Amino acid sequence: DANALIHRAFHALPPLMTKDGVLVNAVYGFANILLKVLKDIKPDYVAVCFDVARETFRHKMYPDYKAHRKHGPQELYDQFEMVKELVKAFKMPLYALAGYEADDLIGTIVNKIQDTVNNKQGKVKIENYIVTGDMDTLQLIAEDTKVYTLHKGISDTIIYDESAVREKYGFGQELLVDYKALRGDPSDNIPGVKGVGEKTAQELIKKFKALENLYDFIDGLKKLGAEARNQALEMKGIKKSVYTKLINHKKEAFLSKRLATIKCDVKMDFNLAETRVQPFDAARLVELFQTWNFKSLIGRIPAAEKIIIKGQSSLFNQGNQPGGGKNKFEIRQGYELLDHQDKRDYFLEKLAPQKEFAIDTETDSVDPWRLNLLGVSFSWQAGSAYYLPIEKLEISGQPSGIFYNQLNKILADEKIKKIGHNIKFDLEALARAGFELKGIAFDTMVASYLLNPGSRQHSLAAAAFTEFGYEMTAIESLLGPKGKDQLNMSQVAVARVADYSCEDADYTWRLYEKLKKQLLKNDLLDLLEDIENPLIRVLAKMEKNGVMIDVNFLKKMSRELALKINSLEAKIFKMAGMKFNVRSPLQLKEILFDKLNISTAGLARTKTGISTAAVELDKLQGRHPLIDLIREHRELAKLKSTYTDALPQLINPADKRIHTSFNQTVTATGRLSSSDPNLQNIPIRTELGRKIRQAFVAPVGYKIAALDYSQIELRIAAALSGDKKMIAAFERKEDFHARTAAEVFEVSLDKVTSEMRRKAKEVNFGILYGLGAHGLAQRTGVSYEEALAFIEKYFDVYSDLKEYLEETITLAHSQEYVETLFGRKRYLPEINADHQGLRAQAERMALNHPFQGSSADLIKMAMIEVDKLIEKEFSADAVRMILQVHDELVFEIKDGLVKKASELIKDEMETVYKLKVPIVVDVGIGKNWGECK
Repeated sequence: DANALIHRAFHALPPLMTKDGVLVNAVYGFANILLKVLKDIKPDYVAVCFDVARETFRHKMYPDYKAHRKHGPQELYDQFEMVKELVKAFKMPLYALAGYEADDLIGTIVNKIQDTVNNKQGKVKIENYIVTGDMDTLQLIAEDTKVYTLHKGISDTIIYDESAVREKYGFGQELLVDYKALRGDPSDNIPGVKGVGEKTAQELIKKFKALENLYDFIDGLKKLGAEARNQALEMKGIKKSVYTKLINHKKEAFLSKRLATIKCDVKMDFNLAETRVQPFDAARLVELFQTWNFKSLIGRIPAAEKIIIKGQSSLFNQGNQPGGGKNKFEIRQGYELLDHQDKRDYFLEKLAPQKEFAIDTETDSVDPWRLNLLGVSFSWQAGSAYYLPIEKLEISGQPSGIFYNQLNKILADEKIKKIGHNIKFDLEALARAGFELKGIAFDTMVASYLLNPGSRQHSLAAAAFTEFGYEMTAIESLLGPKGKDQLNMSQVAVARVADYSCEDADYTWRLYEKLKKQLLKNDLLDLLEDIENPLIRVLAKMEKNGVMIDVNFLKKMSRELALKINSLEAKIFKMAGMKFNVRSPLQLKEILFDKLNISTAGLARTKTGISTAAVELDKLQGRHPLIDLIREHRELAKLKSTYTDALPQLINPADKRIHTSFNQTVTATGRLSSSDPNLQNIPIRTELGRKIRQAFVAPVGYKIAALDYSQIELRIAAALSGDKKMIAAFERKEDFHARTAAEVFEVSLDKVTSEMRRKAKEVNFGILYGLGAHGLAQRTGVSYEEALAFIEKYFDVYSDLKEYLEETITLAHSQEYVETLFGRKRYLPEINADHQGLRAQAERMALNHPFQGSSADLIKMAMIEVDKLIEKEFSADAVRMILQVHDELVFEIKDGLVKKASELIKDEMETVYKLKVPIVVDVGIGKNWGECK
């Protein structure tokens, strides 16, 4: 039932868009379900049925049939044609017939199979599975027919057979239409008997077995006197009120039964042989999945290993077991393994005159600080690449040192452009083996990100698939499936590694040639060359520097947190009246909403019921004292598990420091993120969160310096909007939040209370994120009306800002993107969507991106210039940049240089770009990061 599945997927999945801004979440959901069905059921025959968007025989019977349904957004209906293209690529027949619904076609197909195949002696019996997103077809279940339906979302499925229906309803599937005749079906606007609910309908059908039997009994009562009628009703357990409803709505009951009954005798062309599963159109499937950015689904296509995509040689035809297998592996034509001295000499002669080339490294680990370099691949022409196995350089006839020197001279030549995909990792891997990589000119991962910042799919495999429809060799084909038995790359045959690495270098080069043109066309090349590329080396230095952690401090804090958590749990159990697992959402729901009967009004729902996520618990504040205890428990438990317990485990034994990874291609706004561990999400609003920062300490003879841009997004907002009052406040160096409070509450600056300032601060930052009256009311605890009045007054004060925000939204609708001061674009094709939720979300992004994105660009520029300053003014290790957290840079500075270095860095940060308002950097110095505030 294609229609049911498409609708289910559209509403179950979050918006998923192609890089061109086409919504494809329903197509993705349908493809997921179809692939799951092919795997789970392994069908011999498949027929795909669609509704026709016209009136059916049911509308003629009852004009209000489905009349309450609102027309869905155009983005939903656009996906129906895409699904049909997908089905055709799977070589599956489509069935649709005017005047009928997909259910009627399914019923007819099932009936035909039962009559022509399953009831004839000597024929192979066919087991039918109806795959659907709703329960309407349960009435078709029989000994040879089951319903495979979605239970939760699109991933959780359930199969109904005769016994499952009886267990769910208390009667067989043959009585489901009688049940619907009484109960009705709100989703289809089938009326039923008004006032008869689910439980009553079930009990009546259990007793009378059919609607006709029930009404035979009801009609017979008309001949009886009142007393005898009441006794008869009592004997059958029917209330007088129910009897009255049944009498008054008899016509609707029988109409509802006819509406709910699926037709099984539609005159349609159906030939079972035509539905036989046949080889899919692999090339078309890959083409479609490429267009829709469904790379993750490629590997799930049955027998996908047999598909050869656009000239890619099939690795599965070469004895391609993990590690190498028994058969000799042949490297693809155009790729070369440099396993002999004469080959390497020839390679160096070819490499030396190149002005630019792509590079890729192979290692035995993804941890830059513990890996060993296994080899390097090079490419400067599509279809051609060389792999140099570093560990195999000990060749008689020439000392490896000479070759290293010759190669290192080329790698370290600033004038020769180096291209890589996540080239920061290659730089770090090469450095571990004694190579210096200079002349970084282009990172194809960063380029992919700049062109499509809203996507998280920027791996080399994803980019190659998106740009070329090319399916790259999966690392699992070399190492085996993930898990404890997975091989290490050093255990794989060198020829296999060479082929894999050459492919990486080859496609990095191809992407470079293609993406550079796209960046130029979209005015993004300067952003890459001026900010993102120079930043790579800076980030690599910071990662190498790492941070020092006071392990004893964290262990002590962990013990303290454990005591507080235990104490909190005791209070929680006492208040709840029982012990339970506070960390279990399911048990927490039972306590809050079932046992304590806390109102669930306004709370979001998930697949498993009412959500108890943090944002939902915030809405429950004030409804019960237990809520605050639960929220505090969660904060303490997260601090303990994420930081005090976890950080000591991540210390590198070689230098006793933690080395995080800074990511340039994660956040859509341009902000950096960090991982392994994430040091950018350490809470700062709570006292305990701030205490965690005390564990980040300076080595002996050093101090920690933290330099933080003050209210930078508001300053950028003032500069972009040209708002006169905002600019004046910043020029006078006033407390901007206090100034806003004074203006909105119409009091003098010295009369502003802390509560007034808090509300003004929420609005100041909230406005930049598209915060409305409802959100402000939640954050500040005021009524919706008060919040609305506050925002209106705010825009009366900052009228230029209001005008700028309105113009930004208008421009975003017109050009479908917004950009920062420095040209970083955020593409928002969904801003013109029919889907109101999508549109509203895009408008919020449009408002925020110029501010947050510009501040992200600004601090990146500052990092680049500060790094140059450090190299110029100070000796090695005198000043080290170690962290970047949003608008803050953190340094280790040698004692005796703290004042000079912090002042120079502050000046560099404040003058890296000239805004219409002063840029201010706050400086904090301490023995640890926590002391810097």
